[in-house]
Amino acid sequence: MELKGHQFPFIFIRLLNLYFHAANEICDRFATSGFSANKITYLTQQLHMPLVQASNTLTNFGGTSSLTPIVGALIADSFAGRFWTITVGSIIYQLGMMTLTISAVLPSLRPPTCSPQQPCRQASSLQLAVLYLSLLCTSIGSGGIRPCVVAFGADQVELQGDAGHKWNFFNLYFFSMGMPVLLALTVVVYIQENVGWGWGFGIPTVAMCLSIIAFVIGYPLYIKMKPGGSPLTRLTQVLVAAFRKRDVVKPEDPSLLYEDKELDADISTTGRLLHTNQLVFLDRAAVVVEGDIEESGQPRLWRLSTVHRVEELKSIIRMIPIWSVGIFVVTAASHSYTFAIQQARSMDRHLTPKFQIPPATISIFTVMTMLLSLAFYDRVFVPVARRITGKPSGITYLQRMGIGLAISNLANVAAALVETKRKAVAAEHGLLDTPDATIPISVFWLVPQYAIHGLADAFSSVAHMEFLYDQSPESMRSTAAALFWLAGSLGNYLGTLLVTLVHDYTKEKGDWLQDNINRGKLDYYYWLVTGMQVFNLGYYIICAMFYTFKPLEVAKPENPSKVVDEEVGAKEVEFSKVGT
Repeated sequence: MELKGHQFPFIFIRLLNLYFHAANEICDRFATSGFSANKITYLTQQLHMPLVQASNTLTNFGGTSSLTPIVGALIADSFAGRFWTITVGSIIYQLGMMTLTISAVLPSLRPPTCSPQQPCRQASSLQLAVLYLSLLCTSIGSGGIRPCVVAFGADQVELQGDAGHKWNFFNLYFFSMGMPVLLALTVVVYIQENVGWGWGFGIPTVAMCLSIIAFVIGYPLYIKMKPGGSPLTRLTQVLVAAFRKRDVVKPEDPSLLYEDKELDADISTTGRLLHTNQLVFLDRAAVVVEGDIEESGQPRLWRLSTVHRVEELKSIIRMIPIWSVGIFVVTAASHSYTFAIQQARSMDRHLTPKFQIPPATISIFTVMTMLLSLAFYDRVFVPVARRITGKPSGITYLQRMGIGLAISNLANVAAALVETKRKAVAAEHGLLDTPDATIPISVFWLVPQYAIHGLADAFSSVAHMEFLYDQSPESMRSTAAALFWLAGSLGNYLGTLLVTLVHDYTKEKGDWLQDNINRGKLDYYYWLVTGMQVFNLGYYIICAMFYTFKPLEVAKPENPSKVVDEEVGAKEVEFSKVGT
């Protein structure tokens, strides 16, 4: 494509603002990954927490970190905008990192080291308070960062004329974020295990500081969407108006429902949502009756809503069943960063006679597989699929998400089989009652389950995020991204509940999740999770088959008449055929 002279300044500015945003994201992801990847080791080895308590502590705060984005998203979409929400959230997260780094440096904020003369002593109330304060700050900070960064980056692409390539942006985003994670899981985790926790937490803390600086410097270059007012208020207004008119007869002709282009201008810059024949009881909110409109001509929004606003609520409701699938996905994967790392610690981790990898570093195989899968998907799979389907993205994101869910089941099967093998080797060498001993089985037996998780993430996580961004109303995209993290929050809390219930129920029957994992039954736990995932896959297929994509009114330059995006409708029909 030939570029005209006046396009070069536009392209240069576009590259600059994407550069500053990417610099922030890379430093931020490096910081958060290096900070979080090995926390289970810090809690069990440095603060001497029991395994179940340490696991539940991390999943609880992980759940909180994925719950606060709902608040951050509402703040961003309502009045603050994404830029300032990201900035403030990053600063609060930085304070949490600094607090934990200080606690790792000062001996008074950690229990004394275990020794034959000094039995292991758990952390005191003060030491735990400092830990929880740092984790709380990172959880609150995540509320400002997580719901906004992806939507903010996608805005830079979409608002500058590349809306047709949003699907490619999500592939690129997840790929570029995988590189700093890979670096954190190798360099930072090695420093934590072999140099010191002060340095191991300090380096990510410095990286987070650099990410904030890089992001703020790019302020003049960013495209910043104007907040469209509180989406929660608009959704509530629709519900209240529909309830007030529950006895009103709805007209058979949808064109008689209330429309107001000027009122909806700020929340429908890419096109207004068209009426759908689902959840029709909400249409009563758009039925005009006496007293709904003021003398000035303005509608009383707690009595009357536009079709666009009614369809915003319908879009969110239609998304919920498919969104909820992500909850079980996170629940099933939550053990990868707790129990699986404890398994790795018990196995032979030597690469050479004198060098062994830290247990948490085994997670790099998830990241590496995801990176390779994303590259293969973008450069090989999509071009081939595009020739068959005629779709720019090759396959729809619903199809992609379904493939990822199916693959994730295999990861749990692999985890169960490997754990059975690990315990068999421990029994063979008489090590079942020596949990601190190294079992003569290579840690690389864990690679298949981590690799399969990475392959599944390349399909399901990317597609899940893209689905939420694309199908949400444009004024609620930060909120939609927050839904992605809310699924993670509920998944983490469900993981905590599952671990607690399994631990309590099996305590007198062999205790599946005891501190001595050689005597535990982690493989039984993995089979339980596998069964949950099979159910989740079946539920998803049903939801996807009946999902209706939002119809959007668009105006083509050569023909200003309003038309429904035909490609959106084609997605629904095509997936229905695949699902059946």
